[in-house]
Amino acid sequence: MKKRIRLRLLLYFSISMLVFALFIGVIFTSLFSRHNLDVHKASLEDQAERIAFALVTLPAGLEGVAGGHGNMQMGRGFAYYLQFLNILAPDDYWIISPDLEQVTLGLNLDEVSYKPLPEGAVELAKAALAGQNSFSESLGSLFGKPSITVATPLRTLDGKILGAVILNEQISDVQGATTNGLLILLFSIGVAIVLSAAVANLLAGRFTNPLRKMKLAAQRISAGDYLAKTEVSQADEIGELALALDDMAEQLHLASQASARLEQQRRDFIANISHELRTPVTVIRGSLEAISDGVVSEPARVAEYHEQMLVESVYLERMVNDLLDLARLQNPDFAIEMQKVDLREITADAVRSGERLARPKGVTLRLDVSGQDFAIQGDYSRLRQMLLIILDNAVKFSPSSAEVSIRLERLADQIRLSVRDQGSGISAEEMPYLFERFHKQRSEANKTGTGLGLSIAKQIADRHGITIEVASEPGQGSELVFSLPIAS
Repeated sequence: MKKRIRLRLLLYFSISMLVFALFIGVIFTSLFSRHNLDVHKASLEDQAERIAFALVTLPAGLEGVAGGHGNMQMGRGFAYYLQFLNILAPDDYWIISPDLEQVTLGLNLDEVSYKPLPEGAVELAKAALAGQNSFSESLGSLFGKPSITVATPLRTLDGKILGAVILNEQISDVQGATTNGLLILLFSIGVAIVLSAAVANLLAGRFTNPLRKMKLAAQRISAGDYLAKTEVSQADEIGELALALDDMAEQLHLASQASARLEQQRRDFIANISHELRTPVTVIRGSLEAISDGVVSEPARVAEYHEQMLVESVYLERMVNDLLDLARLQNPDFAIEMQKVDLREITADAVRSGERLARPKGVTLRLDVSGQDFAIQGDYSRLRQMLLIILDNAVKFSPSSAEVSIRLERLADQIRLSVRDQGSGISAEEMPYLFERFHKQRSEANKTGTGLGLSIAKQIADRHGITIEVASEPGQGSELVFSLPIAS
């Protein structure tokens, strides 16, 4: 079970090798058999021609053979030669007369006798008497076993044909050579398969080792160790998979850190919001109890308590509204009223409202407008809310008597709005989390903040297709640049 891929690779490789060996064996057997047959045919033909040459060159060897039927006289050399052939291969050759009869030795060495050829050998003999070498593989029944038969003419030096020689060889001799060659091939293939299986096992190990490493890394990742690495580096699909797994672990590590940070921010927010909600409620309740119990009865003091309760209720309302706004904006089903509006008018309205926020600190809001036609598609109230959040933050983090610069300009393909303050700036560590929920800069200037304002502004910008760029350096102030699409 633990090495199924490795065993499967070995099995596939072994099956491939066996199929290949079977294919090679069949092809080899066919080609080698045909080659052996051709070689034996050539050898048999050469033997037949040598016998024929020896017979026709014997002194006075074939005069009687070629002369006619019956007991005829022949040369002693011819007789001795036939007797020698009978001793070597009594059943593997025939001497054929011009009358298509088999010539054999008589009882005496100087006599010959004739007997009719079997029907199957007549066509072969005719071809030889016509001056052509001929072959047949169908005369095995005449010789008692499957064989190859060749017939060659007995031609004198001056070209006269005196008869023919038929020579036969058993096919089992040819098949024996083929069988030996096939056994050698099978042995070689068997050795090759064994050696290849060993090599395949090593290669399969190299293939599965990266998978094993990735499995161990995946187990560590699933156990929560997002710093685990596969330690696999190779330029192929497995390497790409390992790289993707390492990248996933890195992303999970970052997500885990972000989740932990978000959870901490959520806890801080709940603690802060609980405190912020408790404070105005406590103030309002204490003031009401003091008035109700008659502790405060003077009209001036009662009016003062009423004013304090109003301020606290406004703050409480603002906090609740921020929570509701953020919840609505983060809901994709929440629709905003998109219509053609003038961004210059919205900006001027937001600046007028922002001046009331800036007046207690002596901060000046300066608006510069460059260009004409600032029409965009958007929700007037939401865009004004976004700008007020930005202006409120700019005023909040600006020192007393500072200036906040707002610049609105029309470009060829977009409208750009920038807000620059002279505050303490934003650190590089805080920059990636500036628009996250519950994120709150921990400083004296932001002690009353809820950590929801910039998150609300970002949600409004996203709903309008607005991009926000932030440029800031600690101690040098901050600048937020909004790029808005022009209304079609």
